[in-house]
Amino acid sequence: MTPARITALIAATALPGLPAEPTIAVVGLVHSHVWGHLGKMIANRPARLVGIAETREDLIAEARKRGAAQELFHADYKAMLDTVKPAIVWAFVENNRHLEIVEACAPRGIHVIFEKPLASSYGDALAIQRVARKHRIQVMTNYQMVWWPANYTAKRLVDSGALGKVWRLRGIVGHGGPGGATGLNRHFFEWLTDPEKNGAGALMDFGCYNALWSLWYMGRPERVYAHVNHLRPETFPKVEDNSTMILSYPNGVGLFEGSWDLPRGFQDLEIYGLGGSVYMKNGKVTRQPGREAEVDVPLDPLPPEKTEPIAYMVDVLGRGAAVEGLAALDINVGVVEIIEAAKQSIRTGEAVRLPLTR
Repeated sequence: MTPARITALIAATALPGLPAEPTIAVVGLVHSHVWGHLGKMIANRPARLVGIAETREDLIAEARKRGAAQELFHADYKAMLDTVKPAIVWAFVENNRHLEIVEACAPRGIHVIFEKPLASSYGDALAIQRVARKHRIQVMTNYQMVWWPANYTAKRLVDSGALGKVWRLRGIVGHGGPGGATGLNRHFFEWLTDPEKNGAGALMDFGCYNALWSLWYMGRPERVYAHVNHLRPETFPKVEDNSTMILSYPNGVGLFEGSWDLPRGFQDLEIYGLGGSVYMKNGKVTRQPGREAEVDVPLDPLPPEKTEPIAYMVDVLGRGAAVEGLAALDINVGVVEIIEAAKQSIRTGEAVRLPLTR
């Protein structure tokens, strides 16, 4: 679906408050993921960029260097919301500011996209859910893997029964760490390695992927046990840099690692059933029935509106629908609940039962 087709679709089916030409504003530039998406927004694809709220001069200069016009910038994000009235806000801020952003956007009827996770704490996640429901806005949590064909090919195989009863998940997500506190990255590094602003360290940063997979494939676990390591305290003095979670189910288990100490990047998931296994790695899916040799599985292509965040949000709003699947609000409240239970487990040394007390 081309940007012109998406705009035409919205014009034909627009809800009250959604302009025929979809508009988007950015709040904050302190999350380094912004640089992977800003170019498309500056090019007004598939929504027109109408504002950027930021006060840090070096981040503003970087955005200007990438083509953002000076008139897009605002020092006060709430004033920007009232001035440019975007349909969508994509917030690249600290995790513990997500509730604040929703509380500002929801009464104004503005839909919100966050980088994962949904919130820094379970209490904030529940509050975001309440506010979003009250004001009937969509809140989407963006993960890279939401837009991977491999993710959906693996899930289709599981749902088809090709593996038999699924009982075991093993996932590893991570890399060598979030870089250093130098240059533009210092803004990102500062809050990502802060236990309040991020919510934890590697446990939050990469455990959220693992928690999302566990909920998608097996639902809410009964118990969460977690262990962390502080392998590089000189680099990460405030937070853990390696984490392990064991998620217990009545008839299954999830074994998950999230780390800033790996020699290379991993976003791997293995799904085991009584009749075989599926391995998702590096955008590929392989299947191994029993003891037979593994075989490559052709990937199911995704429609264009499900290949990147803005196109998906625009499509959802244009259809008057809700964000679904891995990016949806409710499942991501569940993700933060699992991470919160993991943090409790780390403090007590014991497994924590779900659901948590609200």
